[in-house]
Amino acid sequence: MANSPHGGELKDLIARDAPRHAELVAEAQTLPAIVLTERQLCDLELILNGGFSPLEGFLDEADYNGVVNDLRLADGNLFSIPVCLDVSQSRINEKGIKPGARFTLQDFRDDRNLAIITIKDVYKPDKKKEAEHVFGGDPEHPAVQYLNETTQDFYIGGKVDAVNRLNHYDYVALRYTPSELRTHFEKLGWSRVVAFQTRNPMHRAHRELTVRAARIRQANVLIHPVVGLTKPGDIDHFTRVRVYEALLPRYPNGMAVLGLLPLAMRMGGPREAIWHAIIRKNHGATHFIVGRDHAGPGKNSSGKDFYGPYDAQYAVEKYRDELGIEVVEFQQMTYLPDHEEYRPKDEVPTGTRTLDISGTELRKRLRTGQDIPDWFSYPEVVKVLRESHPPRHRQGFTVFLTGLQNSGKDSIARALQVTLNQQGGRSVSLLLGETVRASLSSELGFSREDRHKNIQRIAFVASELTRAGAAVIAAPIAPFSASRDQARRTVEKYGSFFLVHVATSLEYAERTDTRGVYARARRGEIRGFTGVDDPYEAPGSEADLVVDIEKTSVRNIVHQIVLLLETAGLLGST
Repeated sequence: MANSPHGGELKDLIARDAPRHAELVAEAQTLPAIVLTERQLCDLELILNGGFSPLEGFLDEADYNGVVNDLRLADGNLFSIPVCLDVSQSRINEKGIKPGARFTLQDFRDDRNLAIITIKDVYKPDKKKEAEHVFGGDPEHPAVQYLNETTQDFYIGGKVDAVNRLNHYDYVALRYTPSELRTHFEKLGWSRVVAFQTRNPMHRAHRELTVRAARIRQANVLIHPVVGLTKPGDIDHFTRVRVYEALLPRYPNGMAVLGLLPLAMRMGGPREAIWHAIIRKNHGATHFIVGRDHAGPGKNSSGKDFYGPYDAQYAVEKYRDELGIEVVEFQQMTYLPDHEEYRPKDEVPTGTRTLDISGTELRKRLRTGQDIPDWFSYPEVVKVLRESHPPRHRQGFTVFLTGLQNSGKDSIARALQVTLNQQGGRSVSLLLGETVRASLSSELGFSREDRHKNIQRIAFVASELTRAGAAVIAAPIAPFSASRDQARRTVEKYGSFFLVHVATSLEYAERTDTRGVYARARRGEIRGFTGVDDPYEAPGSEADLVVDIEKTSVRNIVHQIVLLLETAGLLGST
C-alpha cells in the first residue's frame, strides 16, 4: 500500500470537481481571467492534481507568513516553500482584483481555462524576509533574483476549483498524477517505493545508487525527474527524458518506474528538500533519496556555496517523523576498475584505485567529442547526449559587432560571412543593423528604450539561430552596454557569444562618410544620431576583440575573428 498523503488526504481537485465540470466550464467563460506565467502554471498543475497536498489553492497571507517564518501552514501542517500567485498593482487596478471575487486562471500557451480562484485576500509580501528566511538571502541566488526581478509586488491568496487539466504534448504516458501513480503502484503490488529526484542525466553511478538503495530496503524505485522549471543552464528535459528511457532497461526486471514531475524548482536547498519529500510522499513514495547539496544552485560569483553540502539531509532528517517518509542519504559512488564495480566512497579501503568523471569533465568530453568510457555511462545514454550536445565544431555561435555608423562593422560582417560560407559546415546568417531595422523594427524610433528593444530582437533571432547550430553575424550600432550585456545573456543560453568592438574613431567614420549621414546629423536634419547628439558607450573588458578599420584592413580583422573562433574550437573538424 502506498504512503499516506501529506496532511492525511490527497487533495486531487480534478477528481473532486469532476461532478461539477460542466458548471465550472460555463462559469469560467463568464469570469475575468488572470493569465498565468510558466512558473504559476507548474504550481497550479501540482495544486490541481494533489502533488502539493494539503494545499487547495495559492497561499493566503496567514499561510504565507506561517510558511516563511515557521515552515508551517496556518493549520499547523509542515510546508516549506511558499506557493503564491503574484500580480502587479496595475493588474489589480485593471481587473478589479479584490477579496471575494472569482477569477478564471488561464494558460498563457493556449488561452485554456484551467481553474477558478475565489480570492480570499490580496497582500503585499515582505520580499526581503522571504528571500532571507526561505532561500538564505544571497542576492545572487536564482530564486532571490527571480523574487526581486520577476515576481510582482502583490500576492493573491485563495482556494481554486478545477476546470481542466493542463495540456501536454510530450511524454504524455509518463506524466502520472499522484492518484495515477498510486494506482500504478497498487497494480504492480509495490508497497515500498524509493523515490529518486533528479534534474540531470543519469549514468551508471546513479543506477547503482538507486538499485543499492532499493535492495537494502526491499523496495522498488521511482525515477521522478523534474520536467518543469529547473536551474538556468540545465540540460533540457527532452534530452534528459530520452536518457532516462534509455537507462530504464538496465534496471533489474520490474524494479523501476519512470514518472515525470512538472515542478518549478526554486533551487532552495534545505527548504526545497523538505518540499520534495512532501511531494514524493503525495505521489505514494515511502522512501526518498536526498543528495549532497540537494536542490542547491551551487556557488555564487565569489565561489561560496549557497548551502552546506549536507544542510538538505539534516533538514529532512529533522522533520522525518512528521514527514512520514524515510530519508535515504545520497551515497557518493565511485568506480573500482580492478574490481569492475561501483561502491560507495565511504566503503572503499584506503589505497584502492578509483575512477570518476566530474560533470565538468563530462561536458568537456561531449564538447570536444572525446571518448566517454563504458564504466561511466551506457552507450545508449551517451548516444542520446551526443545527439543533443554536438561537439564544438558543430555548435552554433554569434559574432556581435558593435561600433559607430560607418565604423566598418558592416564591411567586416559581410566579409566574415563570405569567409565562413567558404569554410562550410554550418549555415551562416547575417543580421545587419539597417536590415533588421527595415524588416523587424520598422516601427521603432531611436530613443534609448527603442534602441534597447531593437537589440533584444536581434538577440532573440540570433539565439534561436545559434541554438539551431548556425553561425550568426550581427552588426548593429548597439550603443548601450546594458543592451549588449542582455544580448549576450540571451544568446549564451544556447551557444557562444563574441562581442567585437569596431573601435574606429568618430573623426574617421565622419570623414569617410560618402553617404553624408553625419553631415545631415550635424545640420540637425537627423536627431538622436549616435556620436553626434546621442551617446555611444564603448565596450570595456566585456569586448572579446577590439579592432579599428582605420589601422587594420578588413581582411586582417576577419582573420583575427576567425582565429578567435578557431581558438574556441568552433571551426574545423576536431
